[in-house]
Amino acid sequence: MTITSIRNDKSRRVLELGHEDGSTVEISHETLRSGCRCSACTATRRAGGAPAADAAIALELIAPVGVYGVQLTFSDGHNKGIYPWQLLQELAEMQAA
Repeated sequence: MTITSIRNDKSRRVLELGHEDGSTVEISHETLRSGCRCSACTATRRAGGAPAADAAIALELIAPVGVYGVQLTFSDGHNKGIYPWQLLQELAEMQAA
């Protein structure tokens, strides 16, 4: 499904993705932060660890990265990961399961 809108609901700590068919899915800020694919978080996973993420971390900024996806900035200062649209969809599906 093609993502047509993106909205950060800071009060509920969720990112809402709208699709062309009118449906929406939500991803918690915690899931987004733990799903980061930047080099540091990827290295942490490869070493058997988990990226720092907890319910207190909030998504603060969303910056478009061309037509590819978005760069997210979190309240812990983390802002190195690029989130392709496909990754956002996968995180939403994983959280819903």
